[in-house]
Amino acid sequence: MKPSANTHSPTRAHARCAPTPTDFPVARISANGVQAEICLPDSDAGYYRGTRFDWAGVIRDLRWRGHRYFGEWFPAHDPLRHDGICGPVDEFTQSGYEDAAAGDEFLKIGVGALRKTTDAPYDRFQTYPISNKGKRQTGISADRVDFQHTLTSGDLAYDYRKTLQLTTDKPGLRLEYALKNTGAKPLEGQVYNHNFFTIDGMTTGPDTEIRLPFRPQGDWREAYDSVALTDTGINFSRELNASEKVFMGNLHGYDPAQTGYAFELCNRNSGAGVRAKGSGHLSHIVFWACPATACIEPYTTLQVHPGQTARWTIEYEFFER
Repeated sequence: MKPSANTHSPTRAHARCAPTPTDFPVARISANGVQAEICLPDSDAGYYRGTRFDWAGVIRDLRWRGHRYFGEWFPAHDPLRHDGICGPVDEFTQSGYEDAAAGDEFLKIGVGALRKTTDAPYDRFQTYPISNKGKRQTGISADRVDFQHTLTSGDLAYDYRKTLQLTTDKPGLRLEYALKNTGAKPLEGQVYNHNFFTIDGMTTGPDTEIRLPFRPQGDWREAYDSVALTDTGINFSRELNASEKVFMGNLHGYDPAQTGYAFELCNRNSGAGVRAKGSGHLSHIVFWACPATACIEPYTTLQVHPGQTARWTIEYEFFER
């Protein structure tokens, strides 16, 4: 997956919120009025080097018609922090942690083989040592970036490919995934996209419009006075305070056999919004929000046997009211 002769070379950018600015490699792509800045994986200078999220496809900036859809939602950037990341980013559940002894490896797809440090249960918020980074290739063209990550750790191995493609028929972004199991054991678990939208710097509150194609029926983690479910989505009665967060672990409404999902998020004040839809076998949907971002997180179930390849897609369409 080497860049062709007409591909762009990665450029360097500065993290605006970092206490001490650090260079990191990026690719800038555009199509149909959409411009995006994609952070490229780099184990030494990459924008994100944590062990929670997939390193491929981190979008630090995406704009259309003067509206900004993705950006830094935290006050200060730390590339090693578990959630020091932007954009429509993916996290795969870990593989092999329960069977590994302390000191042995387990797998985190999109990151690498990690070292189990203690016998404590797996903690996605902890940064684990990376013992095997695997091999990465990146191809960059005018309107897309292709990522490939291959890795072998004992009986667990994969060839993971991810493409970010700006669409030409409408202002949008398409993510394509292919996960091939090249090992001797099945790859089982889930993958979800966190969808860190920051539409026009909106503070999560009454201007945050979230629509779902079903009636959500889940239970909030706490008795919040700021947010409630409606027949068609989620509604905020006031802006969230500086340190306030809300969480729901499962927005019910889908049949267990349901494949695919959809949602819509809009900034009522600026009129900018996004419609999203994804394929794959849907497990459940999580909702998490803080003042700087509101996140619909659809979980897709994966069961990839040796030699098999799982494929799924996510499509985003940007609009303005």
